[in-house]
Amino acid sequence: MEATLAALAPRLQLSRPGPLVPVLPALEGLLPERGLRPGAVVSVTGGATALALALAAAATASGMYCAALGFDGLGALAAAELGVDVGRLVVVDAPRERRAEVALALADGFGLLLLQGAPVAGPVAERLVTVARRSGCAVVVAGEWPGARVRLRVVSRAWEGLGQGRGRLRARRLAVVAGGRGAAARERRAELWLPDAQGAVRLVERPTAAAAAPQRRAHAGRGPLVVV
Repeated sequence: MEATLAALAPRLQLSRPGPLVPVLPALEGLLPERGLRPGAVVSVTGGATALALALAAAATASGMYCAALGFDGLGALAAAELGVDVGRLVVVDAPRERRAEVALALADGFGLLLLQGAPVAGPVAERLVTVARRSGCAVVVAGEWPGARVRLRVVSRAWEGLGQGRGRLRARRLAVVAGGRGAAARERRAELWLPDAQGAVRLVERPTAAAAAPQRRAHAGRGPLVVV
């Protein structure tokens, strides 16, 4: 596996990230530096593999190659719908007993590494972070990771479009809470469309007081107005 990756890297001309790996504008507010720090781990919990994939969208669009390890059944269409450039996404499968060594090899060759669950633990986990820091690789784990610098937790999610028990799923709404260590310790919250009805990843917009005022005047004398 290591030899194969070593041979693949020059041919793909794998790019190295700058100081930060970019993320979509809707996700910037969840991260203390508004991007992914190479050599640091971001964990995503709450059953939202889609959020982990969305974190790779801006990176691949900028020309960076991303490796995904352990995502059984990950489809290119699902990744593409979240904005990932699938031409720069390498999905790697490996037996569970070899995932630790494969993760180390990937962290040494790619700008962004997505892991499903935590395939490494203890000293090997520390080594992975060391390799990622040295090589300039940001790591996103879909699952728990002890010592993660940033933790993103999906606390609620709902699909829209079904109507009265029938219809077509058109948009998914997520509420995400962010925390972590150091600069990430201050809790952050965001509501996201992941995706919206047009397939975009964006923040859920809330009506401002100025926007709500004309509605209240227009409904004056017509019964109660509820603004959500």
